[in-house]
Amino acid sequence: MAFYENTIVAKQDLAEKEIKSIIDKYNKLINDSSGKVVKIEEWGLLNLANKIKNYKKGFYIHYKFEGNKNTLEEIEKKIRVDSSIIRHLTVKYRKLDTENEFFKKDK
Repeated sequence: MAFYENTIVAKQDLAEKEIKSIIDKYNKLINDSSGKVVKIEEWGLLNLANKIKNYKKGFYIHYKFEGNKNTLEEIEKKIRVDSSIIRHLTVKYRKLDTENEFFKKDK
C-alpha cells in the first residue's frame, strides 16, 4: 500500500455539525475501502487565493492515510457528487510526515 495526503476544501457556510459529518464520512470511506487513516487535521476556515464558485473562504480538512487504487477510486467517486466540497487534492508520498502540523491552531 502507498501513502497519500488528501486535502478537502468544503464550503464556508457549512455548520459545525456538517463539517463533522464530512470528516466522519470520508474517514469511514477510507477505512472501509481497504485503507487506513493515519491522521486527520482540521485546518479551519481559511481565505482562498482566488474565488472558487463565488466562495472567498473554505473550510480545510486534511487526511493522511495508507491506501491502494481502490481506495483512491472510492474517494474520487464520492467527492465528485458531494455538493458541499468545492475542491480537493490527493498527493502520493513514499513516507508520511505525521510529526508536523502546518496549520496548527495556537492555544
